[in-house]
Amino acid sequence: MKITIDVNGFMNKFLRMGRAEQFSYNGFHALFDYLESTEDCTDNEIELDVIALCCEYYEYENFEEIKKEYSNYFDNNNIQCLEDLEKYITVINFDGGIIIQSF
Repeated sequence: MKITIDVNGFMNKFLRMGRAEQFSYNGFHALFDYLESTEDCTDNEIELDVIALCCEYYEYENFEEIKKEYSNYFDNNNIQCLEDLEKYITVINFDGGIIIQSF
């Protein structure tokens, strides 16, 4: 069984799971757009699993915040900017922040 949702339904699923604070308003929109685009490009439907998405994607205000949290990884892999990071993981850059895939 399949239910199609829009971005508001997407955000409501997080709210009902007690995860409304996981992403900012713009972050929810960016992640939703990314997931929809992935579905369109791959012709594979993505099952909405709120907890899995919360474990797989993290939002940061800027690159410096990411670099601080993962300094050892960045130093070992010579990551200096978002473009370097994109070689290793998914980076969703949007107005107001950055969402990265966990690594």
